[in-house]
Amino acid sequence: MWNNLDYETLNYIEGFVENIIYRNEDNGYTVFTVVYKGEEITCVGVLTYIGAGEFIAAHGSFVKHPSYDMQFSVKSYEFKAPDDVKSVKRYLSSGAVKGIGEKMADRIVKEFGDDTFRIMEEEPERLAEIKGISISKAMDIAAQLVDKRDMRKAMMFLQDYGINMNLANKIYSRYGQEIYTIIRQNPYRLAEDIEGIGFKMADDIASKAGIQVDSDFRVRSGILYILSQAAAQGHTYLPYEELCRAVPELLLIDIRDMDRHIMDMAIDKKIVVKTASDGSRCVYASMYYYMEASIARHLYDLNIPYSVEDGEINERITSIEESNGIELDYIQKEAVKKAVLNGLMIITGGPGTGKTTTINTIIKYFEMEGLDIRLAAPTGRAAKRMTETSGYEAQTIHRLLEICGGPSESMHFDRNEENPLETDVVIVDEMSMVDVNIMNSLLKAVAVGTRLILVGDVDQLPSVGPGNVLKDIIASGCFSVVKLEKIFRQAAESEIITNAHKINRGERVVLNKYSKDFLFVKRDSADAIISAMCTLLKEKLPDYVHADRKDIQILTPTRKSAVGAYRLNRIMQEYLNPPSHDKMEKTVGDTVYRVGDKVMQIKNNYQLEWEKRSSYGVAFEHGSGVFNGDMGVIEDINTFAEQMLVRFDDDRYVKYDFTQLDELELAYAITIHKSQGSEYPAVIIPMFTGPRMLMNRNLLYTAVTRARTCVCMVGVEDCFHQMAANESEQKRYSSLDVRIRELNESIAG
Repeated sequence: MWNNLDYETLNYIEGFVENIIYRNEDNGYTVFTVVYKGEEITCVGVLTYIGAGEFIAAHGSFVKHPSYDMQFSVKSYEFKAPDDVKSVKRYLSSGAVKGIGEKMADRIVKEFGDDTFRIMEEEPERLAEIKGISISKAMDIAAQLVDKRDMRKAMMFLQDYGINMNLANKIYSRYGQEIYTIIRQNPYRLAEDIEGIGFKMADDIASKAGIQVDSDFRVRSGILYILSQAAAQGHTYLPYEELCRAVPELLLIDIRDMDRHIMDMAIDKKIVVKTASDGSRCVYASMYYYMEASIARHLYDLNIPYSVEDGEINERITSIEESNGIELDYIQKEAVKKAVLNGLMIITGGPGTGKTTTINTIIKYFEMEGLDIRLAAPTGRAAKRMTETSGYEAQTIHRLLEICGGPSESMHFDRNEENPLETDVVIVDEMSMVDVNIMNSLLKAVAVGTRLILVGDVDQLPSVGPGNVLKDIIASGCFSVVKLEKIFRQAAESEIITNAHKINRGERVVLNKYSKDFLFVKRDSADAIISAMCTLLKEKLPDYVHADRKDIQILTPTRKSAVGAYRLNRIMQEYLNPPSHDKMEKTVGDTVYRVGDKVMQIKNNYQLEWEKRSSYGVAFEHGSGVFNGDMGVIEDINTFAEQMLVRFDDDRYVKYDFTQLDELELAYAITIHKSQGSEYPAVIIPMFTGPRMLMNRNLLYTAVTRARTCVCMVGVEDCFHQMAANESEQKRYSSLDVRIRELNESIAG
């Protein structure tokens, strides 16, 4: 208790903002002090455009901070104009209005007294009566006050529609005073223009604004929302009939004139409608149609034939074989030849088929030619593995394209059509993970005349993002493709590899616990499966595969089930990293983050800054960008600074504000989809019941091929065989192959 204040019952304070201790400019989270009844009170909350000297009235309650004692948590607030001479002088002296200091504030208040604020807003030219204030400066002071007043009024208006301060700030920055018209007439514009506002939020705002449920704006926004949801499921378009079923289900109304809406949206270039060869109609969000068309055009332009004597190529391959002690088979040599003779070339094949040896031979061939070579992969883990297997530095595609952009500017790549990559050869591995967005950006940065070699396993899961890039490029039949199928002798000794190919071919796999690297531990209930997995992870596998426990990964088909990632993470955290008095914690929602926890970034954040540190803790390299799938360990939790420090696998250290922790999740167990492009010393896979569409061969094959030394499955044997036999995959609507063939035919014809 402070002197005469009872913080247990006090729920309202008002006073001047004395000091801003901390402010997150992205979301408005602010720590500040207010003088109330002679006491300085520390306040916390999400507030926008608050500054020292402001007069604030706030509702909330006191909460006890573990390190900083009592703080007033602001739930709602409003700014008040100072209403007496002393308050006006204090406000103007605070620096809240640029160009007015303490002496100038004193002169203004002496001249105008209690009428100061009215004069500054309504008769600002009179400020020029004060020595040191010109007419232009007087107008600037008035403009500042009007801007602050208008912005605060807008913030309060938007809050009435349930819009938080962070989004309100974005909306006001985009539209200014136009927000009132937009909210009252067509709030669905927000979903199109403002990141972080989707259809459902716009629909809620529209409902509060009294927009009719069958409004044209609502129907068309619903169409775009369904297409965006389809993109989130991997589709670049939807069949017309499927779209027509989905929109009324979303809006809960009958729509009798869908054709009119779709035609109008096509005229407005919001969508593209194409007729397929079978007469069916396909509806695209415009960006995805034009991305596929752009990719097709760039691939066509890169596909330049080169003339090199066969004997010369054979001679060079022989030289590489001899100097490196390797022997390529016929198909591998064909792959090298096609890489030499074509501007664009694709290599695909499963594990153990010699992709790495083939890529390394291609690298050495072009190196002997004196060509500059750049290697890339979609994720940090995949790039690291490419570096280890090739001996040459590989980067993520994002870093190759020199990603940049900060809080005040949108993300973009510095490498593009105007500033292409300065290299002769680009080799991209793990192409099954690449979606149309990143492929389009990559191709824009690859100049015509640069050789592009795409490598991947077409039988793995497709990209998380929209499109089916690798499969469609191969299916187009327009480019040089080599499929490696022979399993080499050393690889054939691994049951991981031989069984992966059996799974892929639909052949029955014999399961037993006596295999050296493909183990199956039978358990018949979810709890028994989890118990066995705990024992394997903590006691058995680390020594068996000579790896640190944190490098062994649990891969599960589902997020939410009896053996899904969500439940497994909570149990594994308690088992492997239990609470301790010397480990700081932070609870977000129903997730506890604890020092020592294994975590994963779950969305691309191009602005997050990172640094690499020496063994003495000194930063020697800086950059920005942390990406979906990056994994690390919590090193520190600082409740004073309200930050968490995470060290990622590639030794990048990243500080997260507590407000950013929704970008992380525990990663003792991750879904198989999230493991794409990664390789682990050992993986543990629970085998239990799940949705048929998800529990399929494609998913099982991807999980098994993530292991380098050992796969250990725990559960019900029949579940494994059912997954291996289930060829059903969720249909993915993509049409890059169609765009490629259309382009080739139009140019040839």
